[in-house]
Amino acid sequence: MLDSGRIIEERSMRDRLSVFEDRTDAGRRLAATLSQLEMAAEPVICAIPAGGIPPGLEVARALKAPLRMAVVRKVQVPWNPEAGFGAVTWNGRVFLNHPLMNALSLSETEVNAAVAKAKKNVKERVAKFAGGREEPGIENRMVVLIDDGLATGYTMLAAIEAVQAESAREVIVAVPTGSLHAVNFIARKADLVVCLNVRTSPTFAVAQAYEHWHDLTDQEVQELLIQARDMGLF
Repeated sequence: MLDSGRIIEERSMRDRLSVFEDRTDAGRRLAATLSQLEMAAEPVICAIPAGGIPPGLEVARALKAPLRMAVVRKVQVPWNPEAGFGAVTWNGRVFLNHPLMNALSLSETEVNAAVAKAKKNVKERVAKFAGGREEPGIENRMVVLIDDGLATGYTMLAAIEAVQAESAREVIVAVPTGSLHAVNFIARKADLVVCLNVRTSPTFAVAQAYEHWHDLTDQEVQELLIQARDMGLF
């Protein structure tokens, strides 16, 4: 069951695959839903790179709101870089999944090395994408956190706690697609979750919601940020 008081979904999309053409299409449809909500004056759109940038740009454009990078990097399992046991955020906060760490029997040396690697990656990406510009402040502001999907929700959890540490007044999580487990998990942490395509299957992949999907390169992200800058959003 969805906690319907804290979650908005598009019921016609429940459990469907290939519902979005690409991330830009998903962002436009997400923006259409968000535009119907009662929003505080000029929320700050915090997009998680790389996948969250295309939908984040569309939402920022529709809401005429500033776009900010929310750089979060998973702390990788040493022998499986696709899997993570924690996350590091743009403001230096580290979140670790201790039960998973214990289950994987990770040593202190392995954990420290993985955290250091994630911190280095975050620092490099912040420097590359922000380009020395001062990010819009979020203290006492409504923040809309955007990614291209929620699989486990752990990266988004780190982003939520990071913006809360910077005294955001209200936190909305907006994603095109998400697993039911992750959506319910994040709904307990955020003020509101908007997830158009909720899927209940025990196996979940963000890419399955999209007809056209690829991992965005840093160059593609930078080109999108130039577009945002030209529109006065970044």
